[in-house]
Amino acid sequence: MIHEGTFAVVAGGGTSGHVLPALAVADALVAAGHRPETIRYMGAERGIETRMLPETPYEATFLDVVGLQRSMSRRNLGFVPKMAKSTRVAVRIFRNDRPKVVVSVGGYASMPAVFAARRLGIPVVVVSYDRTPGRASRLSARSAAACAVAFDNSPLPRATLTGAPVRQVILDVDRSASSRASARRRLEIPDDRFLIAVMGGSLGSGVLNRAVADYVRAHASDSRLAVRQIVGERFADDVERIDSEGSGVLHQVIPYDSDMAAVYAACDLLIGRGGASTVHEVAVTGTPAILVPWAGSTDNHQVDNVRWLSEVGGAVLLTEEHLGDLASEIERLRESSGDRSDLGSAAAERGMVHRSGALAGLIERVAVASDPS
Repeated sequence: MIHEGTFAVVAGGGTSGHVLPALAVADALVAAGHRPETIRYMGAERGIETRMLPETPYEATFLDVVGLQRSMSRRNLGFVPKMAKSTRVAVRIFRNDRPKVVVSVGGYASMPAVFAARRLGIPVVVVSYDRTPGRASRLSARSAAACAVAFDNSPLPRATLTGAPVRQVILDVDRSASSRASARRRLEIPDDRFLIAVMGGSLGSGVLNRAVADYVRAHASDSRLAVRQIVGERFADDVERIDSEGSGVLHQVIPYDSDMAAVYAACDLLIGRGGASTVHEVAVTGTPAILVPWAGSTDNHQVDNVRWLSEVGGAVLLTEEHLGDLASEIERLRESSGDRSDLGSAAAERGMVHRSGALAGLIERVAVASDPS
């Protein structure tokens, strides 16, 4: 429940691709001097946020709202009534003690808070971290006081380049040798193994899981290799761990990893999708990566995200169409520490924009401008 002293409501959710940026926004505001109890989260009852938020210092409200499916689906019948009801709930909450600002990180779960803020005259800041903004961000931006964007030349109105929201725990990642050793102890990975970390986004990726599983099977006898494969909870029973009985590859198969800071610090190479969170975390940590954009992403936005890195040599972009080349790309990078170093350095240079602190500053300026006191 929102109470006296609320500064900001951060809205969005459904998948970790929205929840992690929302938490990063909240972390940025805390780093700027706001107490955690003055920042609230608003998301969806059916989203992963119901499991992630209890582990944070932020209070949360979860609303009964669903997304609008692009294909014909019975779920669309509930979209309008659930959105209307959730907006009424958000209005009641905001009236109890009006937050100074509502921050939307996009996705269907952000919309009730945006609609409620519009009704009550509370300013909205849209945070857009995809190179091609999503539908919810484009809709919210029409009446937003400002848009904080991660890429130059954003099509959103009133856009300010602030960099993307990245969680403080990821901003603090240190890939130096000493930190690498500590992270590997946490992950139970020996120091002498070449570690490939694999993640297919919050929901996992069957396509990526199969390609990586094929690679692991082909290298089952390789005692110098470790693969930490984060398969996604829906694929937890579909990916078989390769058991080399200690004489070959070390293959870890886990549904979800809550310690991504250790993964970034420990790995020699990361294989992932092209979601905004992954791309920006790769950049800010300077992690050598092969990124495989999801072919079904709206407006092919994941390709645009990855190109932001690949066009400056900060990542290898590998489309699903060419996923058969994954093994050869892994081996090329495994054999060349120089190529990996070049990828990491170029990524880190791109990621400097995310360390500016400009995002929290923009939110604060909007909140102050709207406060009559």
